[in-house]
Amino acid sequence: MKDQLKIQTPKLRFPKFHDAWDEVPLSVLAVPISDRAGTSECVPYTVKSGVGLLSQEEKLGRTIAGKSLGNYIRLQKDDFAYNKSATKAFPEGYIARYFDDVKAAVPNSIFTCFRADPSKVDPAYLDFLFASNLHGRWLRRFLTIGARAHGSLNVSDDDLMALPVPRPSLAEQREIAACLTSLTELLATAGRKLEGLRAHRKGLMQQLFPRPGESCPRLRFPEFRDAGPWQEKRLDELAKRGTGHTPNKAATEYYNGGIKWISLADSSRLDKGLISETAIEISQQGINNCSAVLHPAGTVVLSRDAGVGKSGVMGLSMAVSQHFVTWTCHDQRLSNWFLYYVLQLLKPEFESIATGSTIKTIGMPFFTAMRVTVPEFGEQQRIAACLGSLDTLIVAASRKLEGLRTHKMGLTHRLFPSPAQESA
Repeated sequence: MKDQLKIQTPKLRFPKFHDAWDEVPLSVLAVPISDRAGTSECVPYTVKSGVGLLSQEEKLGRTIAGKSLGNYIRLQKDDFAYNKSATKAFPEGYIARYFDDVKAAVPNSIFTCFRADPSKVDPAYLDFLFASNLHGRWLRRFLTIGARAHGSLNVSDDDLMALPVPRPSLAEQREIAACLTSLTELLATAGRKLEGLRAHRKGLMQQLFPRPGESCPRLRFPEFRDAGPWQEKRLDELAKRGTGHTPNKAATEYYNGGIKWISLADSSRLDKGLISETAIEISQQGINNCSAVLHPAGTVVLSRDAGVGKSGVMGLSMAVSQHFVTWTCHDQRLSNWFLYYVLQLLKPEFESIATGSTIKTIGMPFFTAMRVTVPEFGEQQRIAACLGSLDTLIVAASRKLEGLRTHKMGLTHRLFPSPAQESA
């Protein structure tokens, strides 16, 4: 008995709670619900894994229930809906809590729904358990690979309701739920701030650069309002264009030689401004083998296939593979960071002109003839500095959001018994 109680104790508890946890089947804490919408006026809902229940209108842009709405399962606030469809994050299906007061209903064909007894379990506490995939770790033992019916996982209601739920006192449940709810709200606020900054960046770029066919932007900094229209020029007049090569992959001496080499493996590093690391390094022998060029720090690089249109600025001297095109800007004629933002703005165009069935590619003739519209060098620098400051804020906001996610994940693991303990 003593070992059993120890198993059910999480690593982290609030100081005022010392009572042992117990473990009970979900059927003790909740009852299945199967009430149909019938002729009631209910809003049809669906689920988005990791987000929760959304109206069909919000998620799909339209309502697809039709005449089958009458057979949908009717929900009330704090009810739970288990979607028996596998996703990457929740391969055993996703359980969502319904938060609204509006009469709602979900398809009976792919949902199992249940209602928690608030005298036995706090719905918010239960919700955080499901978000940590408590049900998935239990249900996977009942699933066979590929066991599906009409696209849904073959999960019985009895197996779901037999789920062992670790349970402290109601007071401790509420304390845990309140703590994680506060952190969830911080995450939501941080997420909204990040999205707001990204939206502001997008709108500002549209204002700071001329629209297609125009020679002046709609927004200019005060000191450049009388500077006259921007000029359209061939990019090759403003920067030295280059490309790259790949050393013989069979020769180990051509690799791991300390020279950063941008390849397709670095696709995730692009579109984030400065590039200081690469997945692969090559040697001077490798450079000599394929007649590659070592581009200086500050060179602008753009992927012309496999991630077409992604760009960045080299933080130090690097080489590139043949999948990339580079520009080393002429001093006092073209700002490398200004060019980076021009390429960012042109990304939809790059994606639209790329051709190919398996891997889409932009041929080099396009870049040979490529033209850009630019202001004087000083205005280029001013625009780049403004957008660079905004990107710094976006990076900081993104890191804060990621830090909060990591903190919440770690806190959740410590406030609940670990998966290993639950299965012990």
